[in-house]
Amino acid sequence: MICLSFDTEEFDVPLEHGVEWDTLTQGMEVSVYGTNQILDCLKECGVKATFFCTTNFATHAPEAMQRILNEGHEVAAHGCDHWKPEAADVERSKATLERITGREIVGYRQPRMFPVDLAEQRQQGYRYNASLNPAFIPGRYMHLNAPRTPFIEQGVMQIPASVSPWLRIPMFWLSLHNFPLWLYKALCHRIVKHDGHSNTYVHPWDFYPLGEHPELKMPFIIRRNAGQPMRERLKAVILDLKNRGEKFGTYSEFANELYQKLEK
Repeated sequence: MICLSFDTEEFDVPLEHGVEWDTLTQGMEVSVYGTNQILDCLKECGVKATFFCTTNFATHAPEAMQRILNEGHEVAAHGCDHWKPEAADVERSKATLERITGREIVGYRQPRMFPVDLAEQRQQGYRYNASLNPAFIPGRYMHLNAPRTPFIEQGVMQIPASVSPWLRIPMFWLSLHNFPLWLYKALCHRIVKHDGHSNTYVHPWDFYPLGEHPELKMPFIIRRNAGQPMRERLKAVILDLKNRGEKFGTYSEFANELYQKLEK
């Protein structure tokens, strides 16, 4: 199964580069724009995905949230305030999103893939956690000893972001920005052949024309291919995988399949 996911949060990256930035006004404008670009692409390609939403986004973007729901995508939790995550967000984000969407929220991803309290996740009723990028990148993504594929820990299904076998090359947002498209597709094929599935994540702000806004001080590796080129790249990857006969699904559908296999 191919699982696409989008970390649907208020755009706060300018704060990391010393830019004065209001995440709940300016940041939301960027993220809402990008979310609609993603939804247009998914609708055009005929696939469903999972949107990991902060409660800030869900509260300040009701029309975008309604569109996510109306078009059949999954909403999962991504904390409350992306810039200032707190331990209590595991509980608060679930409760808030369930109130806003009227749906049970069964998945969680911690902002910036930081560690999360798995015991608290289990207590709150989450079925899966998608807060691990087991890549070979110095810094917060350096998890060489972590499993590459899904596993159960403390009663919760852990669904790592996909990385290539052996070298652990990540297939996340920066890769889609910067890899030649042929290489990104080839790595996707390799991962699916080796693991039987692929899970990746990008952000709505990746689909905003960041290169047209030097005042945001975005690094080149983030500006590169941002905006319409990113939408075209996502579409190309989706159609390539569909043409190969791959099945697309949400994270909750994937987790349910894994749980059913364990029960047999």
